[in-house]
Amino acid sequence: MTFSDTQEQGASGDIPPRLSHRQITTVMSGLVLGMFLGALDQTVVSSALRTIADDLHGLTAQAWVTTAYLITATLATPLYGKLSDIHGRRPVYLAAIALFTVGSLLCGCATSIYELAAFRAVQGLGGGGLMSLAMTIVADITSPRERGRYQGYFMAVFGGASIVGPLVGGAFADRAELLGIAGWRWIFLINVPLAAAAAVTITRVLRFPHRRVRHRLDYAGALALAVGIVPLLTVAEQGRTWGWGSPLALSMYAIGAAGLAVFLVVERRSGDAALLPPRLFRIRTFRLGVGLHFVVGIGMFGAMTTLPLYLQLVRGMSPIAAGLATLPTVAANLAVTLLTGRMIARTGRFKVHLVAGVGSFTAAMLVFATLRADSPLWHPALGMALMGAGLGASMQTLTTLAQSEVPRTDMGAATASVNFFRSNGGTVGTAAFLSILFTTAAGSIADRLAEARHDPAYRHLLAQPDNAHALTGVLRADGGVDLEDSAFLRALDPSAALPFLEGYVASMRLVFLTGAAVSLVAFVIAAWRVPDLTLSDE
Repeated sequence: MTFSDTQEQGASGDIPPRLSHRQITTVMSGLVLGMFLGALDQTVVSSALRTIADDLHGLTAQAWVTTAYLITATLATPLYGKLSDIHGRRPVYLAAIALFTVGSLLCGCATSIYELAAFRAVQGLGGGGLMSLAMTIVADITSPRERGRYQGYFMAVFGGASIVGPLVGGAFADRAELLGIAGWRWIFLINVPLAAAAAVTITRVLRFPHRRVRHRLDYAGALALAVGIVPLLTVAEQGRTWGWGSPLALSMYAIGAAGLAVFLVVERRSGDAALLPPRLFRIRTFRLGVGLHFVVGIGMFGAMTTLPLYLQLVRGMSPIAAGLATLPTVAANLAVTLLTGRMIARTGRFKVHLVAGVGSFTAAMLVFATLRADSPLWHPALGMALMGAGLGASMQTLTTLAQSEVPRTDMGAATASVNFFRSNGGTVGTAAFLSILFTTAAGSIADRLAEARHDPAYRHLLAQPDNAHALTGVLRADGGVDLEDSAFLRALDPSAALPFLEGYVASMRLVFLTGAAVSLVAFVIAAWRVPDLTLSDE
């Protein structure tokens, strides 16, 4: 039987395709390149975000750069599942790459932090399909037991991007200019040749005969979902500025709740065309899988956004040094991901890996919650190793859990739903954690400054010309501080900077304690509610 014949049989959904390892890896070569494109962009941006925000004078608004991407990626993810059912996986995948490339070009031309956030939203429209469609295709062509092995390759690619991304991002951010263009702009412009390579590869290897599915797109559901999610995520980001109980915040809560209520009604009436088919939520393992993806996503994205700020703001590392400092996360993630995938393929059991992974991630949050401004480097490195191991063991097993009892005919919608809930969790985590950080940091710093000023030696230190110049525009007359630009920390005498650093660390400890509490909820659910299934070979 040829590869093409095998695919023809599997296209209907009646007979699952049975491919050899070599055939599967041929398809995977195209998928991993597309996934690498999206994964690299996220890690490149995170390591250089402080430099970008300082250059565009928007440090406290930097959450929008990540949140805007995650919002549009989240909303687009369910649509990609339906569009690929109608038009085929390959053309929709190529369209996702094209949108991502256009967004990258626009990001490279941004002149303000909010403009950059808007262009990142365009990127997210494409990025929403890169991982979701790749995981859907793997689920199409593998058995449940094999799936963990091949999804482990995806996690390994994500780990590789985590190694390359911070280094590339740091290298570009450290350059004032490259070919007459600000160094950080190349973080986005580098996506263009990578996208071209991904598109060529996918065109060559992703040749699936497609059987058209005749159903309508759930435009009403997509609109209701946008009305429900966007206001809630917006207030998560802006609540610290507006006030959590302000009239504007309350109106956002009301609009979001109404939108989600309408979305539920529309989905029930849409039948097979629903973006998130209600019938899937009658499957226990699917409910648990997507729910845990949401909760773990909150902690994962929140920690991955906050940790680089600790390394750069508090420890004074350059972007490239901070990228190198995260290698314990990457190494642990890569090793545990590959080991877990092989063990699942051999035994068919995954619960023990899931529980251990979420437990390890929870322990990492607790380690981060004990950091100090002068902690030795092994301290954050220990937390990073625990975090990498936890994510390596849990992320692929959570996807396997969600897919384990879903019929093949619903695999596209199910996989899109998994990514939808993980992205939602990531959006909430990023917005909420950075909101907690910058809501409390100004007060923490002001309190420590007020205490330090009781010491005549510290007042004398602040009065020195270099320190006074560095703090121009930072210290307000009312005793508060302006945190829009953190560049002044590099110019301050280390002793003069200490109250600022201690204030930031105090707020970061609160963020990580919040992450630990959220992760502990996931650990309890995983340990007590997830069934101990044995995956099939069919």
